[in-house]
Amino acid sequence: MGFFKKIANSLSKTRQNIADSVENALRGFSKIDEELYEQLEEALILADCGVETACDIIDKLRQKVKSDKIDNAEGVKAALAAVISEMIEDAGKPLDIKHPAVVLIIGVNGVGKTTSIGKLAANYTAAGNKVILAAADTFRAAAIDQLQIWADRANVTLIKHQENSDPGAVVFDACAAAKARGADLLIVDTAGRLHNKKNLMDELGKISRIVDREHPDAHRETFLVLDATTGQNALQQAKLFAEIAPISGIILTKLDGTAKGGIVVAIANELAIPVRYVGVGEQIDDLQPFDPTTFARALFYDDGE
Repeated sequence: MGFFKKIANSLSKTRQNIADSVENALRGFSKIDEELYEQLEEALILADCGVETACDIIDKLRQKVKSDKIDNAEGVKAALAAVISEMIEDAGKPLDIKHPAVVLIIGVNGVGKTTSIGKLAANYTAAGNKVILAAADTFRAAAIDQLQIWADRANVTLIKHQENSDPGAVVFDACAAAKARGADLLIVDTAGRLHNKKNLMDELGKISRIVDREHPDAHRETFLVLDATTGQNALQQAKLFAEIAPISGIILTKLDGTAKGGIVVAIANELAIPVRYVGVGEQIDDLQPFDPTTFARALFYDDGE
């Protein structure tokens, strides 16, 4: 299945939510007026773009309709897709991970963090990279066991200790292994707790200091994993984590199971944090690098035109 078709299929619920509302608004319009813009804004809010982002999109749409002298429904629809694409692209540069690299994965439990790590490992391994995983979420036994299953599927090494052991010690050993084995990428799972920001901040700070000391030449990324099905709650999680850690990118999971895909636009617009990967299914190759233009088009079209 082509990349566009995968994204388009995963966005089918969101597209039905947003595109049907947009189509209804455009079908009944005789002229492009304030009532039309209000209906389009409501459609965006229903798709979980959020009020602030929906207002921003409509403001930019007004300018584009005027500057491009658009006077028909299809033109408005295409302009809306273009505005959303530009808005997402503005959030960050394309991902360029230089090797060797250490990628910290953060996020609350239940968002698909462990699964995303396994899929990332498979992606990078398939591209010819040597990958090592570190099970630094030591407070949940299932996390270590799950990560071992994914490591086996991706055919990569997992550095792990016993449940409730020191996460810093795991990262220390993982850095040593990454250097000794010439790994291109070390992916570190971290504890998914947010009930006490100070504890989590301390733990992430300790892990970062260990990486700085033990693998100082490594390129660093910190990816936050969010569940697309939670919509605006995902945006709130992102805001909280942004206070704790220097997030360089978002992994958005379960995009195929939600009508709230507009949250991608809200995250990019309100936080200026780039979405790096999107989960579009259950298979090991269903974590796809995020492409803003493809995503914006798939919100409105499913034909790949």
